[in-house]
Amino acid sequence: MSNQFTFIDVNCDVGEGLGNEAQLFPFISSCSIACGGHAGDRETMQKVIQLAIDNKVKIGAHPSYPDRENFGRKSMNISGPQLISSVAEQIENLISILNQGQHKLFHIKPHGALYNDIAKNSDLARSFIKAVHDYKNDVCLYVPPGSAIAMEALKNRFNVKYEAFADRNYNADLSLVSREKSNSVITNPNTVFEHLLSMVLQHQVHTTDGLKIDINADTYCIHGDNPKVLQILMYLSKRLSNYNIQIEK
Repeated sequence: MSNQFTFIDVNCDVGEGLGNEAQLFPFISSCSIACGGHAGDRETMQKVIQLAIDNKVKIGAHPSYPDRENFGRKSMNISGPQLISSVAEQIENLISILNQGQHKLFHIKPHGALYNDIAKNSDLARSFIKAVHDYKNDVCLYVPPGSAIAMEALKNRFNVKYEAFADRNYNADLSLVSREKSNSVITNPNTVFEHLLSMVLQHQVHTTDGLKIDINADTYCIHGDNPKVLQILMYLSKRLSNYNIQIEK
């Protein structure tokens, strides 16, 4: 086996009220911080930003539908202007805190139902692009490969990083298995490891119906609210090095 390492970006969604960031950040390289839409407030954003700085973790904004009641995981009937206003306000909430410490925003990653909806709906994707347009020269967007939002972002000359999910199961069309189904989230650390290893080394993901589908990703998400997230990250840190893979820092 070659001694040359492959470095990967592993990201977590954080600032969502669990308070586990101090445990997670030593094992990841980027984070997406809830900024008021589905979770988060000024106090949590300040705390998580400082933890990210201390652990050399890249900082991203994690805007969502303005729906704290459903944690941003249900689609909303919202107009384009309403969505643009809400997303822009959420990102500004985070940036205003970053600016106080002269820290930089690295990426923007939509959350939950908004993430899934703009992957399929071009009109909604265009509204999201309008909401984040002012940041296009400074940040990248974490988006699913082959999605409507990816195409709109590229059209508008955003820097795009394609995201895959190490702790979620996939359908044959590369959509994520619905969270309403019992097999949507992977909690077994070894299963997450094998899922991730296939995507990193073979550029393939195993779907729930037994297919192997090509996938190319620049960043890999493990959800901060996965009930086994810490065990998963600790397991990955031990096992990935056996395959000359390291999480970049």
